[in-house]
Amino acid sequence: MSNAWWDFSQKKALVMGDVMLDQYWAGPCRRISPEAPVPVVNVLSKEARLGGAANTAANLAALGMSCTLVGAIGEDGAAKEMLACCKALSVDFQPIIVSDYATTVKLRLNAGAQQLARMDFEEYCPDLFDKIEVFLKENLRQFDIVILSDYAKGFLQSSAKIIQLAQEASVPVFVDPKISDYTVYAGATLIKPNFKEFTEIVGSCPDNETIARKGECLKEAHGFEHLLVTRGAQGMSLLEKNKAPSHLPTHATEVFDVSGAGDTVMAILAACYTNGLPLHRCAHYANIGAGVVVAKVGTAVVSARELKAAAEPAHHCGAIVELETLVELVENARAKGKRVVMTNGCFDLLHAGHVRCLQEAADFGDYLIVAVNTDASVKRLKGPDRPLNTANDRMAVLAGLGCVDWVIPFDDDTPKALIDSIVPDVLVKGGDYKINEIVGADTVLAAGGQVKIINLLEGRSTTNTIAKIHDSEKAITI
Repeated sequence: MSNAWWDFSQKKALVMGDVMLDQYWAGPCRRISPEAPVPVVNVLSKEARLGGAANTAANLAALGMSCTLVGAIGEDGAAKEMLACCKALSVDFQPIIVSDYATTVKLRLNAGAQQLARMDFEEYCPDLFDKIEVFLKENLRQFDIVILSDYAKGFLQSSAKIIQLAQEASVPVFVDPKISDYTVYAGATLIKPNFKEFTEIVGSCPDNETIARKGECLKEAHGFEHLLVTRGAQGMSLLEKNKAPSHLPTHATEVFDVSGAGDTVMAILAACYTNGLPLHRCAHYANIGAGVVVAKVGTAVVSARELKAAAEPAHHCGAIVELETLVELVENARAKGKRVVMTNGCFDLLHAGHVRCLQEAADFGDYLIVAVNTDASVKRLKGPDRPLNTANDRMAVLAGLGCVDWVIPFDDDTPKALIDSIVPDVLVKGGDYKINEIVGADTVLAAGGQVKIINLLEGRSTTNTIAKIHDSEKAITI
């Protein structure tokens, strides 16, 4: 796995499917034609972008992933434009050139940002499996994943044979389907229909429970490991192998153009999967990427920089988190070049010494993690009468401090396992320790981090505070 979830530079993807050229003609519209009640557009600009399977490849390249594209083109001007676009975007296009075949083109006419018409130039692709098979047998094992982007134009009419070859080579296959006969995709690692395509296969799905139930039946019927249903404004539904279903709300704040959004989802999903991320996190990032791309005009891509920025959560001061969430928060903070600081303790009775130590710790970086011993851990360390306050109460008090960003409990006697999981940039401990006595210091120093020791305020300690309370109680009793 790469050092960061968003670094896909060491992975290679193979995209196969129906490639298209998306053309955009645009200009102002100031009058209605005298010949018919239609707007007259004064075309001032023409632009060509990759569409269909080629857009999936463009999205992978924008993420920094090495991508090879295989699809059919003709011997025409559109094919030359597509080859030029692929070269400009660093997509390794290995075309199958078919004589007497017209390269698929979708021409959109826009008046400003408003699309007025779309004209499609296309024909059904002949069966090219003999040429596809030669390429796969020579090259398939070099790829980390195969993506089949099926737009029902004919190039993937031999999907079943392609999936079989990928299975023999132990290469996962993700499918973006368009035809209703899912038997041709049998055995795919993951299939990603949109909600309309999904319900055309399984019937009406009025709620999440029905999607999950019918989706599981679809998976079982065709041997799919995973199913992701994209649902537009309702987000996504993920059905993983041997896991409970997940329903992700949309991340789109503004929807301007949904063209190619499914290609973006597939690209991010596949890229994250090759980096070893759990599938629910792959879907999470793909969902975020979809929210970014639908705010753009036309067929568009999402770069790794844009995805990182959108995925980085808002800086919530004082969040109490679990380990999986904390790992993700730390990864996102580092993606922005931020320094993460960590300290730990029981914090049974918060006093001025604690507060000053935490404030100084926070000054060593951008985010401060405070690891807190659970109640059971405190009892083992301090005795049966401790803690005085439950872990939930202790964490809530710490979360209320402005210098603390994330609070996490740990049940061991030391935070060694937690430090090994997080590997903070700076590890802080209060007291008169030597660095080699601090738990986790070896891990942090080995990773190039720092270990800092902060002097405690004299006379401030939980033990002293408890002793004073006991002395007061005795004085009152006497």
